[in-house]
Amino acid sequence: MKPVDEVLWHWPQLCLACGLAPTPGPDIRGICIDSRQVQAGDLFIALAGDPGPQFKSASNGARDGHDFIPAAIEAGASGLMVARHQAQSIPQLQVADTLDGLWCLGRAARQRMHGQVVGITGSSGKTTARQWVEGLLKAQGQTHASIGSFNNHWGVPLSLARMPATSDFGVFEIGMNHPGEIQPLAELVNMDVALVLNVLPAHLGYFDDLEGIRQEKLSICAGLKPEGSLVVLDTLPLDGVTAKHILRFGLSAAADVRGVPTYHADHTQVSVTVGERSWQYRLSAGGEHRVLTSLASFAVLLALGADLEAALACMPNLLMPTGRGNELVIGGVSLLDDSYNANPVSMSYALQSLANTNEGRQKVAILGEMLELGPASQTLHEALQADCDGLDGVITVGDGFQSWNRSQLGERFWGHVNSAADIDLNQLLEKLEPDAQILVKGSNRVFWVHGFVEQLRRALLEGSVVGDTGETE
Repeated sequence: MKPVDEVLWHWPQLCLACGLAPTPGPDIRGICIDSRQVQAGDLFIALAGDPGPQFKSASNGARDGHDFIPAAIEAGASGLMVARHQAQSIPQLQVADTLDGLWCLGRAARQRMHGQVVGITGSSGKTTARQWVEGLLKAQGQTHASIGSFNNHWGVPLSLARMPATSDFGVFEIGMNHPGEIQPLAELVNMDVALVLNVLPAHLGYFDDLEGIRQEKLSICAGLKPEGSLVVLDTLPLDGVTAKHILRFGLSAAADVRGVPTYHADHTQVSVTVGERSWQYRLSAGGEHRVLTSLASFAVLLALGADLEAALACMPNLLMPTGRGNELVIGGVSLLDDSYNANPVSMSYALQSLANTNEGRQKVAILGEMLELGPASQTLHEALQADCDGLDGVITVGDGFQSWNRSQLGERFWGHVNSAADIDLNQLLEKLEPDAQILVKGSNRVFWVHGFVEQLRRALLEGSVVGDTGETE
């Protein structure tokens, strides 16, 4: 909820940002593109469903934001951005294309903000890294960041347009699923620091090979300021990269920011070394991929010249975003919600982490297929079967897992279904032990969009597998 007295834009500023003559109008306290989320004082931008040829969107369609203007006004919108004049009494910014208008606002917001800005991309872990960098910087200054996974052609300019001019830091996710999408977004963000977390076979179906994904991710450098810094995983080849300052993070001796993790049952202790200096910090999240994300976040703060000691003090408080590996404890059962997305490497990491921790507890994985992998899909799905050797139960969902040799898992294979809706939760609860650990991981459209984890959580609360119930997150 926005403070009622916070003015984000004065109306004449919006006019100038859109190339219009400045006129009197209301002060705007927020920017919104969804009439269901409009709050009093917002500018409602009526976007079309089709973003044009440069960007692809899973939500492309004939829906037009202009159809929802009455709902936005009823919700309290103080102004509109439209592509055609509306017979409404509130002020309107009329532009040729409202997506272009949104980009104009994002560009103007970036130009008027004189703090430091971070852009984050990678095949996996972007949202976690963005949330962690944001959390570490908030203790050091006014920090604005994108929310959720606002990392595409409308999410990035919208996040920028919502940034207060007085911000000391800005942290933005930059995503893609087709070639040529990262560079224009990176140039819009105009970063002091660009972070490339990793390059993995996500969205491989839209690229010729992994090299194409590498080049696409590294095109974020096009948005770096001349004196900006590229923070990158130490194992990633940098052929063709011309960034002036490069800072590598990783677990090898060659990394500029080198981490050595020690894993415990309830936390991970990390020793990090930069040159001749060393520090220690505690991380609540487990797994090598989480350690790498924490090292990347530390490297970003190092590149910004931020207070490292203050950042280290905040490390134990960093939590996983919802759906990215956060833990729900219901009675004695641990439900690991990693349902937001998946690719072959992140799936393998999650399975290995589940198998290698908390010896003696029952370990169950509910795995959803990984989408957008192209011709390599079957091979990449089959390769994950070996990572299930240390588990007690496995349920698979979707066509991607059809080719598994299920007999190798024997009684540990608890079934395959075409849709998460087909999982018999009562039957699942009958097989669970009171202290079971359950991992739910798959592509977004398998579990996340259907609210499967919430359904499972409710079943666990109501089921006989637990006694007295308690819940933490």
